[in-house]
Amino acid sequence: MRKPLAVLLLILVVTSLCSSAAQPSNSAAAFHKLQTLAGNWEGKDDEGNPAKTTFKVVVGNTAVMETLTAHGMEEMLTLYSVDGDGISLLHYCPTNNQPHMRAVPGEGDLKELVFSFQGATNLPSPAIGHEHKMVMEFEDNNHITERWTWRRDGKDSETVYKFVRQSSGTK
Repeated sequence: MRKPLAVLLLILVVTSLCSSAAQPSNSAAAFHKLQTLAGNWEGKDDEGNPAKTTFKVVVGNTAVMETLTAHGMEEMLTLYSVDGDGISLLHYCPTNNQPHMRAVPGEGDLKELVFSFQGATNLPSPAIGHEHKMVMEFEDNNHITERWTWRRDGKDSETVYKFVRQSSGTK
């Protein structure tokens, strides 16, 4: 009686391990969603000013590079990559600091990634202005929203960008 029970338990354990290994992790699925953003996007900020962003898959498909140009600001660069069970964001800001944020995606259909501040290079004090949070909302394959939270002296302000994917023939 013990041997068949032991064999049955072994089969259940192996089956469970194989089925969970076959499913992609939440971070891999979220990163794949970021990779699908590759291309040019145009939109507006929450005040109606024009904004553009470009996503490019780089470094042997291990990172996604976003280049954002917003009205009245210098170009910003953001890199996304898998970081264990999450997605890492490293933002190169015209203010010459580099905030690092991290999002841990949930299960199921990914509707948004909430990136929370983890630290920053070239930021002598957290009171100095820096990007502190970013929420990326995936509305559908051709529409995204980015909500960037700027923190200075402990006070937050948010800028919202709504983008539409540009077809390959659009300039």
